[in-house]
Amino acid sequence: MDQQKQSVMTEMYNETFIDFKEGEIVKGKIVNYNAKEAVVDIGFKSEGFVPIEEFRNMEMLKPGLEVEVFIESIEDDEGRLILSRQKAEKLRGWMKMGDTINEGDVLEGRIVKQVKGGFIVDVEGVEAFLPMSLSAFKGISAHEIMSHKYKFQVAKLNKLRRNLIVSRREVVQKERDLVRGKLWEQLQKGQRRTGTVKGITDFGAFIDLGGVDGLLHITDMSWSRINHPSEIVSIGDRIEVLILDFDQNNSKVSLGLKQIVNNPWDGIYDKYPTGTKVKGKVVNVMPYGVFVEVEKGIEGLLHSSEITWQKKLVNPQEMFKVGDEVEVQIINVDKDSKRISLSMKQLESNPWLEATKNYQVGSKVKGKVRGFTDYGSFVELDSGLEGMIHISDMSWTRKVNHPQDILAKGQEIEVAILAVDPDNRKINLGLKQIGDNPWPGLAEKYVINSEVDAEVVLNSNFGVFVKLEDEVEALVYSSEIDKEKASQLKPGDKLRVKIIKVDVEQMKIGVSTRL
Repeated sequence: MDQQKQSVMTEMYNETFIDFKEGEIVKGKIVNYNAKEAVVDIGFKSEGFVPIEEFRNMEMLKPGLEVEVFIESIEDDEGRLILSRQKAEKLRGWMKMGDTINEGDVLEGRIVKQVKGGFIVDVEGVEAFLPMSLSAFKGISAHEIMSHKYKFQVAKLNKLRRNLIVSRREVVQKERDLVRGKLWEQLQKGQRRTGTVKGITDFGAFIDLGGVDGLLHITDMSWSRINHPSEIVSIGDRIEVLILDFDQNNSKVSLGLKQIVNNPWDGIYDKYPTGTKVKGKVVNVMPYGVFVEVEKGIEGLLHSSEITWQKKLVNPQEMFKVGDEVEVQIINVDKDSKRISLSMKQLESNPWLEATKNYQVGSKVKGKVRGFTDYGSFVELDSGLEGMIHISDMSWTRKVNHPQDILAKGQEIEVAILAVDPDNRKINLGLKQIGDNPWPGLAEKYVINSEVDAEVVLNSNFGVFVKLEDEVEALVYSSEIDKEKASQLKPGDKLRVKIIKVDVEQMKIGVSTRL
């Protein structure tokens, strides 16, 4: 009797539960949760378990909160009821969409995670795959991607297998085309627009105006001369530009930046008349001159010939550097060509006007050796003017092969003024003329046919140069020495020679080894 009663009671108890089947979607309530699972009561004889990772956030795990779940297993190997919230959402999503979607349709969804080769998108509870190649997410961080909803186009759909592949690329392109079309309708010449620098080349920068790219040419960036667009803009900069011209058929837009401000060249003749003294900053140094910015957007050229009154051209790259402040004088302005010629030497009195009076021929002056050429040496005089000593005016008696055989750079010397030509800015100087001409005395000392000891100085093709005494040299003609013997001579060797010629006019002594 007791056994029969217990059987009846068990049957009555079981009838209180709904008939649940695997693969169904049912409603349940959150009972509790731990680090791995959420416990859900669906009205079954035992509570079910849902993996904790199937809940997007902790707010969805509040006890008593109702959720839809999918019955995966009435009784697993451990006798537990296994449920899935994600599969419920996915199945409910497919049931909701039913036959309403087709390939090419546009849906809205949210990126839930990134996987190999792309992203998983939640579209009304249905998991869709978004290939990376169709995502159009270039330059967007993963955090930003998952914080917004996006529209997607159905790229491939298999309803039987419940497989959905979506694309964002076509949606983005259509949106861009729409924005681009509206922008082309709004563009006008002379209009100001704000854009983003997206690319820089040697000839300019490409600006994204919001769907349409325009070219900001380097010549339209600044009223000042610039060497490269990167001096003005950087990639990512937001700048305001002026629409100079556009051609929708060829998708070309010409932009201007300098045109937004007033042209500093307007009224340039009134602002900088010839003779005006101004201060400026060196902005570029070239071998032929220096570019000086006299005000923002206005540059002038200080040519190397206008730096100093010296005849010798100076090297501006040795005298100036970018950033130097200089005082100059305006000597010419050409608004059409946007050119201003500058001078530094015009700020000083022209020393050549007084050169003839200050440097009389025959007078002796002091100077400093500044440089050399193969044929002479440049000497800076006290006034800043420069004269030249020709190689033939360096010694009365010595054969000078190069000026540096006699002089050194920076050496202080005394020279004689030989000639002054203010028109051509030339002063000829003499070093040997400081002393008396020794040749009349040498002619008396070195009598023809007399014999003297000599020292070899130089062996040349046309003879051997020998030293008779300090600063006195003579030439042994090729015909006056044995060829074989001559070939063996070297500087410092001693020779006994005979005087055969003394030419006072030509300042030469000829000798022979044939005694």
